[in-house]
Amino acid sequence: MNQQIGKGSLCFSEAPFIIGTASVVGTKEGEGPLAEEFDCIGSDDKFGQDTWEAAESSLQQEALTLALGKAGKKPEDMRYLFAGDLLGQLIASSFGLKTFEIPLFGLYGACSTCGEALALSSMTVAAGYADHVAAVTSSHFASAEKQFRFPLEYANQRPVSATWTVTGAGAFILASAKKQKDEKTENALAKIAGVTTGKIVDYGIKDSMNMGAAMAPAAADLIAQNLEDFGRSPKDYDKIVTGDLGYVGQEILINLLQKQKIDISKVHEDCGILIFDKEEQDTGSGGSGCGCAAVTLSAHYLPMLEEGSLKRILFVPTGALLSTVSFNEGQNVPGIAHGVVLEHVDKEVQ
Repeated sequence: MNQQIGKGSLCFSEAPFIIGTASVVGTKEGEGPLAEEFDCIGSDDKFGQDTWEAAESSLQQEALTLALGKAGKKPEDMRYLFAGDLLGQLIASSFGLKTFEIPLFGLYGACSTCGEALALSSMTVAAGYADHVAAVTSSHFASAEKQFRFPLEYANQRPVSATWTVTGAGAFILASAKKQKDEKTENALAKIAGVTTGKIVDYGIKDSMNMGAAMAPAAADLIAQNLEDFGRSPKDYDKIVTGDLGYVGQEILINLLQKQKIDISKVHEDCGILIFDKEEQDTGSGGSGCGCAAVTLSAHYLPMLEEGSLKRILFVPTGALLSTVSFNEGQNVPGIAHGVVLEHVDKEVQ
């Protein structure tokens, strides 16, 4: 069966299953609207470490450990590990995950990395290259501010368009359809029915304090492509969930799609908007970072897919492809987005 559809999508004939997940977050996230849904909330944003970077590594380590335990799996059961973060040379992932000794693909898609990791993980499993794989992504407010903006000690002012990098890590364990049928102990949270791979989209945005504006065009392009490739309309999804466009990016996204006669306003939600209380927590346009989409999917959306209150969602993490070098040299901030189609699994047919 040809699993390639349209210009940029795959529809899996043997859809992989997510059989375990875990979310670990920092103190600010633990004070937000989703506090009761996270698996673990740190009492100290350094998580017992000496540096912010080591703290982020601890987030990934804890998230993967918890996800493996919830799936009833061990590190040696994983054929591959797909992981990424925002730090230079992916040091949060490499130092945080080295003790698991799982063959690693290190990924960078900025804040879209969770979508990239889930897409590549599901493609690997659906193609028969692995029975079980793990996907992990993280971000940390302090390590991201230190690398991309200013050290915390500088106490710089933030415009209302700026997003607040989430301190958190989300981990996911995937199993092949065959393993799901063979191993009766595995209970699927959801299945990944298909993916749409995004293109780099550059609208000439240069403001690193307005990531929503930089990423929204890529999200619009991805969503339109997914709907075209799958022959669907927005109403075919219970939710279309972007990663971290925030309030500013959400408005731009809806307007861009309306110009194409696509109205997602009734089904659109954004992880960056959900994770913080804008008024009570003073988080500007909302949350962002690799961890934003990951922990919100893990803690908020997957339980609803498992219980069946959501039947199908399009998960669209979004990323701004800048570095300190590109920004300081005056380059634009291109955006990218990746789409993952997640569906409810009827327990009797697992």
